[in-house]
Amino acid sequence: MTTPLLQIRDLHKAYVLDGVTIHALRGINLNVAPGEFVAIMGPSGSGKSTLMNILGCLDVPDDGDYHLNGQDITRMGSDQLAALRNHEIGFVFQNFNLLPRTSALENVETPLIYAGVGKRERRQQARAALERMGLGDRLGHLPNQLSGGQAQRVAIARALVTKPSLLLADEPTGNVDTATSTEIMALLDELNQQENLTIVLITHEPDVAEHAQRQLFLRDGQLEARA
Repeated sequence: MTTPLLQIRDLHKAYVLDGVTIHALRGINLNVAPGEFVAIMGPSGSGKSTLMNILGCLDVPDDGDYHLNGQDITRMGSDQLAALRNHEIGFVFQNFNLLPRTSALENVETPLIYAGVGKRERRQQARAALERMGLGDRLGHLPNQLSGGQAQRVAIARALVTKPSLLLADEPTGNVDTATSTEIMALLDELNQQENLTIVLITHEPDVAEHAQRQLFLRDGQLEARA
C-alpha cells in the first residue's frame, strides 16, 4: 500500500473574533496519495482558506496531526516550516502574487534565492521553468505587461522551479476568462498525469473541480466526499 504524501488526522483550528470563538476546522481527516489530484470545494466561511494555510505550512493547527512526505509539521518551529515550504510545496494563487516591479524571470528565481541556489544556476532553472510554460519570449516582461493567463503561468513556473512534491492551487482560475481557465486546467492536468505531480486544488467552480480525480466538500469545518 502506498504511503500517503499528505496525511491529516483529527485536525482542529479555532479563532477568537470579538470575543467569539470561531471553529474553522472541526476534526479534519485527509489522505492524499503521491500523484493524486484532489479538489476541495465549499462555501465562503467553510474553512477552505484555513485548511489551505495549514496544508501549506503557513499556519499550524490547534490540535491533530499533519504529516507531509513523512515529516510531522505539527512539531516544527517557524524556521523548519519555512524550509519545508520552500522545498516541498509550490503555491499558485488566484491573484498570481507576482512581484510587480520584477521581471517574469526574476519572479521565478525568487524561491531559488531562498533555497540558496547560486545566481547562474538559478537563472538557468528559472529560464527552463518559463520555457516549459511556453513563456520563453516573456522572460524580461513585468507582470503588468502580461495577460492574466501568462501571469498565472509565470506563477506556476515559480511554484514548480524548486521541484516540490505538492502543488497547492487556491482558486487558480478565479482571475482569468473562460478560455484561459481551460488552458490553465489543461496545464495542471498535464503536470499531474505526465509528471505525477500531487495537486490539491481549492475552487468554487464545479467544472474546474471535475478535473480532479477526487472531489471533497468542506462544510462547517468538516470534509465530506462530494456526492
